[in-house]
Amino acid sequence: MWIAEGWKDYEVIDCSEGEKLERWGKYLLVRPDPQVIWSTPKTEKGWKKMNGHYHRSAKGGGEWEFFDLPEQWTISYKDLTFQLKPFSFKHTGLFPEQAANWDWFSEKIKQAGRPVKVLNLFAYTGGATLAAAKAGASVTHVDASRGMVGWAKENARSSNLESSSIRWMVDDCVKFVEREIRRGNHYDGIIMDPPSYGRGPKGEIWKIEDAIYPLVKLCAQLLSDQPLFFLINSYTTGLAPSVLSYMISTEIGSKFGGTVQSEEVGLPVTRTGLVLPCGASGRWWA
Repeated sequence: MWIAEGWKDYEVIDCSEGEKLERWGKYLLVRPDPQVIWSTPKTEKGWKKMNGHYHRSAKGGGEWEFFDLPEQWTISYKDLTFQLKPFSFKHTGLFPEQAANWDWFSEKIKQAGRPVKVLNLFAYTGGATLAAAKAGASVTHVDASRGMVGWAKENARSSNLESSSIRWMVDDCVKFVEREIRRGNHYDGIIMDPPSYGRGPKGEIWKIEDAIYPLVKLCAQLLSDQPLFFLINSYTTGLAPSVLSYMISTEIGSKFGGTVQSEEVGLPVTRTGLVLPCGASGRWWA
């Protein structure tokens, strides 16, 4: 398992009965987590003194209950600063476990000794985009949501990366990749963080089990002659790490050689010393 253990502004304090108690800067949030199927005593005082609690609804979805929480605040990871604001379906605008991947590809970029172009698909609020840019890459950031791209630009300003070479694109990721192939553009690194289910700007339906392999095949055509890395994140339990490895090996490894590895990604739990699994990632590198 790859563990995101470099955080100072974030921690999973405890988890029990389908929920996790988290510290985001100086604020405590309680959010549901389907992996937390055990029941342990909630002795941590934060369980009773949280600033926000997301309640799941029996009908699906849910809603936030706030106690003395600002509408927006910031936390930092190393040299990056992120704007947080709780919004629909329990999210805050950041997936802290992805710091394990940010550190990994940042080192690849820094050690490349040459200009590096990175494509970030389903780029959300830009955590991976900012990490790659801070490491020195030129990044193309693509997301179907105009609001998310705007949020990512806020994060870039907060991280003093406004003048960095980031190209912001509001677009359907598959259609963007197809156009980039026709244009003859290439990238040294590709990152994708696809949702399990989603819709494009014009209502295009995305279902990861059906769409991910065709997209990987397309993205293989976008890699440069000397690619550096390829990364897929999956929050879908149906896509085991071995499935990610097989896909990447078939389309990337067979063409470029290199190394393929896939693992669960996790966050350490302070109270118990255990690691909470948060999906899986598949990596290829030269």
